[in-house]
Amino acid sequence: MPVPTTPIGRVLVTGGASGLGAAVVAAVAEAGGTPIVLDLRVDAVPEGTDAVAVDVTDTEATERAVREAAERHGGLDAVVTAAGIDTPAPIGAISSGDWERIVGVNLLGTAAVVRAALPALEATHGRVVTISSSLALRGVGDGTAYSASKFGVRGFSQALAAETAGRIGVTNIIPAGMRTAFFEGRTEQYKPGPDAQLIEPEYVANSILFALSQPAGCEIREMSIMPATEPSWP
Repeated sequence: MPVPTTPIGRVLVTGGASGLGAAVVAAVAEAGGTPIVLDLRVDAVPEGTDAVAVDVTDTEATERAVREAAERHGGLDAVVTAAGIDTPAPIGAISSGDWERIVGVNLLGTAAVVRAALPALEATHGRVVTISSSLALRGVGDGTAYSASKFGVRGFSQALAAETAGRIGVTNIIPAGMRTAFFEGRTEQYKPGPDAQLIEPEYVANSILFALSQPAGCEIREMSIMPATEPSWP
């Protein structure tokens, strides 16, 4: 007997103009859902996709953008918080502004989006998918801000799942390094080498859609996606 699945519906994606976010937008559209994008730059978003330019570190503007998106679409069925940044450097060399912005985008931006979307998601018994990292399982040198923010996203997700159990679904996705523009603009020491094992963002996007399509009453709380030889796995 086939297992019933939930339609994808209206999915708000932060960071949806590039990388994993763009892969999620494409997967949602292909599955018959309606992607809604929040990103700093939206010029690369596919034509016809609802997209709003917003900096997720601006809490007031972000919360307003989420509420207005829910109003335009008559509600939300899911939120995927894929916006994320990093500037790797020793803790004594990274500026306080860069350190705080990494945490602001990755952790505080995630919380702002979820907080604003919660009424709409509770109305539909919708789902939240947060994105942490394999570096939320094991920290590495020169990544204090990134690891702190992603450990925070994982803890936030667990607490949110406990707080909202039965009202919304919460899934934390833990991907390893992906083949995206995330590593562009770095010095060579912080770029993946030619033999680096990276996964395609589409693989992670497919896992996110799997979590979103679970039948009512069934939740995937956490999922790790990485190469079989991933060195950051504990």
